Amino acid sequence: MSGGEDLLDRRQRLLGPTYRLFYDEPVHIVRGEGSWLYDAAGKRYLDLYNNVPHVGHCHPHVVEAITRQLATLNTHTRYLHDNVVDYAERLLAKFEDELDTAMFCCTGSEANELAMRVARSYTGGTGFIVTSYAYHGNTQATWEITTADIPADQVPDYVATVPVPDPYRGEHLDDGEAFAAHISDALGALESRGVKPAAFIIDTIASSGGVIAPPAGYLAAAARIVRAADALFIADEVQPGFGRMGRHFWGYQADGFVPDIVTMGKPMGNGHPLAGVVTRRDIVEAFGKTGDYFNTFGGNPVSAAAGLAVLDVIDDEKLEANALEVGAYFISELWKLADRHERIGDVRGSGLYTGLELVTDRDSKHPATNLAKRLANELRGRGLLTSTTGPHSNILKLRGPMVLSHDDAGYAIERIDAALSVLRDDE
Repeated sequence: MSGGEDLLDRRQRLLGPTYRLFYDEPVHIVRGEGSWLYDAAGKRYLDLYNNVPHVGHCHPHVVEAITRQLATLNTHTRYLHDNVVDYAERLLAKFEDELDTAMFCCTGSEANELAMRVARSYTGGTGFIVTSYAYHGNTQATWEITTADIPADQVPDYVATVPVPDPYRGEHLDDGEAFAAHISDALGALESRGVKPAAFIIDTIASSGGVIAPPAGYLAAAARIVRAADALFIADEVQPGFGRMGRHFWGYQADGFVPDIVTMGKPMGNGHPLAGVVTRRDIVEAFGKTGDYFNTFGGNPVSAAAGLAVLDVIDDEKLEANALEVGAYFISELWKLADRHERIGDVRGSGLYTGLELVTDRDSKHPATNLAKRLANELRGRGLLTSTTGPHSNILKLRGPMVLSHDDAGYAIERIDAALSVLRDDE
C-alpha cells in the first residue's frame, strides 16, 4: 500500500477507468484450488464464472509441467523443440481428419485475428458475417467484428450481422434452417456494398449473446450457405471447446459438420497464455503464399507443456464425461428452481456451460436486468461467483471449471435458491 491507499484506490489510480471489476463490493482473490477461490480474509467462493482454469485452479499436473519446463528452457518459436510438435499432434487428434494443421498464438483475440487474415488470403474476400452482440476479441480487427462492444455507427462496411439464433426469444425459435436464412440476407448486404465475403464467424455457443446454443441444423446450414458464396465458416471455440459441452469435444460437433477454421484460446493452457487456429492444409498453403507466420511466444516450450498437461488431465480424469454428468444434474436442479421462482424464464446450455435467464414476466419475457445484477451481487456475498451476460445483462453465466463436482453443483443450487428467495424484483 502507498500513502494509506487501499488496493481498490491504487488500482483505479494506476490502471485508469477502463478496467472494470465485478460486483458492487469487489473481491480480493489471493488463492485458487480446483473449483474454489479464496479471498484475502480466507473466505472461499465457488467459481462458476471462470473458464480460464479449465481443469481447475492450480491443477498440480499443469503446475508441475509448467514449472519443470520453465526451469529447463523457454524461448521463442524459431528453434526446433519437441513440445510444440507433440502438442500439435495431440491437439489435432481431437479434430476430424481434414482439420490437419495447427498454428499457435497467445490469446483468443490473436487466434481470431489470425483466422480473419487466413480467410481473407484464401478467399480473396474481405467481408465478415457475425451475429449481433458477438464478442471475438479486443485487437483492432476483432473489435471491429465484436458487435457487443463496437458502437453501431463504427461498424465497418465489411461487416454484416445476423440475429443470434436464440431458441428462447428469437424470431424463429428452434428452426435452425430459418435462422440460417438470415445469412443469405447478410451476403446480399455485403454484395450491395461491393464487398466480397471472406467468412462467417460464430461462437458455437453464443456467450455474449446470452449463452445461446444454436438450434439443431443452424451451424451446418450456415456453413452450406457461406460456402456456396465461396466464403469460409470459422468456429470460435474459445468458450465451448475442450469438452465443456459434455457430449462433444468441440461445440460445432453438435451439428455434425466440419468447419473450415477453428479458433481456440482461454482454456488451452489452464491460465497460461496459449491459443490456436486449426484448419486445412490447403487453406494454410494459400495463406503461406502471402508471407510467413511468426508469433514470438505462441507455442513456446512452456506454453506447449501447459497445453499437453491440460489434455492429459481432460483425458485421464474423464472430465468430458464429468461435464456431461454434473452438467445434466445441475441443469435439472435449475429447472426445479424455476418451479419455485417465477422470475426464472429459461434454463439453457449443455455440460458445464449454463445460462439462467431472468425475466419480469414469463409471458412477455421482459428481461429482468436489475434483478440479475442484484442476484450476482447477492451470490457473491453467499460465496458463489458468477456474472451477467446477454444483450440485456439479464442472464447469469454459470460456467465452472471442468472438475466441478455434484457437491459443488448442489452448493450452487442452494445459494441460488436462497438468494432468489430474499430478492424482490422491482423492475
